[in-house]
Parts: sequence; structure tokens; C-alpha cells
Amino acid sequence: MLFSPREKGQGLVEYALILVMVAIVVIVVLMILGPLVGNVFSKINSSLTSS
Repeated sequence: MLFSPREKGQGLVEYALILVMVAIVVIVVLMILGPLVGNVFSKINSSLTSS
């Protein structure tokens, strides 16, 4: 065998770390773009109610 059984657990840890990094990036992007998207929806809402 080329791989020991311990490497299977190591692969799962690597996938978990990648998932955590992707989640952090998504949270940061939402924190940055969240207010911008909220302003767009507020402008749309106010233009719909004023007409």
C-alpha cells in the first residue's frame, strides 16, 4: 500500500480547513457588500413607493 490509513483523516482536515477559509471569505465579502446591496434595495423601495 502506498498510503497509510492515517492520511484519510488528514485529507478530511484539509477539506475542513478549505471550507473554513471559503466561509471566512464569504463572510468578509458580505460584510463589505452588504450595505451597498441594502442601499440599492432601499432606493428601489423608495422609488416604488413614491410613484
